[in-house]
Amino acid sequence: MNDSILEMRHITKRFPGVLALKNVTFSVKRGEIHCLVGENGAGKSTLMKILSGVHPRSSFEGEIIFDGKAVSFNHIQDSEAVGIGIIYQELALVPEMMVYENVMLGHEIRKGIALDVNRMIQRTEELLKLVHLDIPSTVKVRDLGIGKQQLVEIAKALSRNVKLLILDEPTAALNEADCENLLQIIRELKGQGVTCILISHKLKEVLSIADTITVLRDGETICTLDREKDAVTEQVLIKHMVGRSIDTIFPSRISSIQPEVILEVKNWNAFDPRLGRQILRDVNFHVRKGEVVGIAGLIGSGRTELARSLFGNPDRYVLWGEMVFKGKPVRFTHPSQAIRAGMAYATEDRKRNGLILIQPVKSNITLANLKAVSNQQGVLSEEQEVKIASGFVRSLGIKTPSIEQLVLNLSGGNQQKVSVAKWLFVNPELLILDEPTRGIDVGAKCEIHTIMNELVMKGMSIVLISSELPEVLGMSDRIYVMANGHITGELPAKEATQERVMELATQY
Repeated sequence: MNDSILEMRHITKRFPGVLALKNVTFSVKRGEIHCLVGENGAGKSTLMKILSGVHPRSSFEGEIIFDGKAVSFNHIQDSEAVGIGIIYQELALVPEMMVYENVMLGHEIRKGIALDVNRMIQRTEELLKLVHLDIPSTVKVRDLGIGKQQLVEIAKALSRNVKLLILDEPTAALNEADCENLLQIIRELKGQGVTCILISHKLKEVLSIADTITVLRDGETICTLDREKDAVTEQVLIKHMVGRSIDTIFPSRISSIQPEVILEVKNWNAFDPRLGRQILRDVNFHVRKGEVVGIAGLIGSGRTELARSLFGNPDRYVLWGEMVFKGKPVRFTHPSQAIRAGMAYATEDRKRNGLILIQPVKSNITLANLKAVSNQQGVLSEEQEVKIASGFVRSLGIKTPSIEQLVLNLSGGNQQKVSVAKWLFVNPELLILDEPTRGIDVGAKCEIHTIMNELVMKGMSIVLISSELPEVLGMSDRIYVMANGHITGELPAKEATQERVMELATQY
């Protein structure tokens, strides 16, 4: 039997104005965990979309050999039929449907013309055991955390007797405990004969699980490394990914913190009427001018809810407590009020809340500050908009064929850079960054971190919310830790360790 389950030979893929893949060759051995890494825009997701049939056969050049046979996929159903399953970073579950309905969707078990619900529930529960998910199969997906939803996606793929499982950034939105659980399940799937392709920007994760690693850069195959034969380290991978060494992931800076307190929150509480429960409890914290304040905590700890409640409360929580911004007591009832006052918030969910995907790059960058690119009559100046957008594309290294490109067609990391550019154009005094480097490669992370340092050196204050503890520890001057809607501790960055933060994050 052929040692390779998959061979993709001389794959070339073009989009309007972009050569996304150039003569890429990619081979995966049967029963291995093969990691695919590279910067955003390197072509990783495009290559996997070709393999899964999202991009039909007529749209690319090259050939695919799967399980010893030449294959041609025009729809995702074609790849599923031969045993290929793909799980995207943005999960493809139906929130209002039950778990068993999602798992069996598209290949329901029937008794005559009627659905055999009992057999579908039984089959789903067998699959849930395989992925260590102890939940009723009749619960709705909307009621599950993101980590459990990810496992439901894997169970859904396994329900189709998958031979090759593709996971595109599966741990991007997970906390460390859920990440490790997912990686362990991938190892167990390997033991059961399932071949896995894993796309990830988390290099420690890659090194902990990969048998083989392929690096793409600018749409080309740079190298394939065998963990048993090659000496592979983070620095080796980074050099292949970005074409240069990055000596320090978190750039150093000279502290520019000023005595002035720009934001102070006292006894801040929030009640969510939709959930029928209190989500923030007596939160107290402050931010000085020129300071990076990190907020750490597990998923569900209340970090994002805190940020959104301060930034105009778009979720309409019932709030009580005090907020003092730039020396004045305030209570913003709409994000526009917060923006005018000098506060900005870059959301963790760029696709749903941060960007208008069907609009071009230039329109997204200027969206939150249209007044600055309009004349006295309120008419948009296209010349000014082009100038501003082009400047941010250059300064942030946004990879796009032009500022007219729809944001929908950019890679995830470049979409995130557009989101950051949008809020930098507001020129805020306080910038809240919620998961600013989620789904971004190591080179782009370094660029974002460098920009953060430059901003605080100029006197801006930053609140950094991140699920990646090394990022919080490496970029913050002080760190607050949250658990169950409450701040459980405050740590100077020099005294903070991952162990101490996790201890506080699990305290409540």
